Amino acid sequence: MATHHDVQLYLASGSPRRRELLTQLGYRFELLKLDVPELRGESEKPQDYVCRLARDKAMAGANVAPAALPVLGADTIVVLGDRVLEKPSDLLDAKDMLEALSGQVHQVMTAVALATAERCDVRLVTTNVAFRKLDDAEIEAYWQTGEPCDKAGAYGIQGIAGKFVSRIEGSYSAVVGLPLLETDLLIKHYLAQHQ
Repeated sequence: MATHHDVQLYLASGSPRRRELLTQLGYRFELLKLDVPELRGESEKPQDYVCRLARDKAMAGANVAPAALPVLGADTIVVLGDRVLEKPSDLLDAKDMLEALSGQVHQVMTAVALATAERCDVRLVTTNVAFRKLDDAEIEAYWQTGEPCDKAGAYGIQGIAGKFVSRIEGSYSAVVGLPLLETDLLIKHYLAQHQ
């Protein structure tokens, strides 16, 4: 990883997928591992919830980052109708989610936030994802791969579950966990102001 002298920002995330995506953009960054609670308020709208989580992560990072550099935080949720599907707690939870997504169009909302001690900018990207019909045996076999365990909606589009997706409208990278376009614009805007 980069030395303190050439780091441009910090990434407040333990997600290997976000790390890979940010690496694709070519920025030099260090990881900050934080424990930020992910609890949705009773009447909190999904888009407000995911934006707040991204902001909370970025701001928590900005409060502990060792240098005066921006901190990138992000969060992803899967939304089906009025349900927010987060990481499954067990096989039954994952089956419930995947059965609900089967043959349906759902939204994947990813918020990305860039924070310093002074300010925090947030962008929200919503992508429509259509699943083909899934049967019980497929869902069970998919769970056994271990892939759904740590993913919102109990699936990873960049992995085995890519074969479940019949159509996508929007940002593929946002569904994976970090919208490349919006993230790049946020960072470029910050760097242009702080040269």
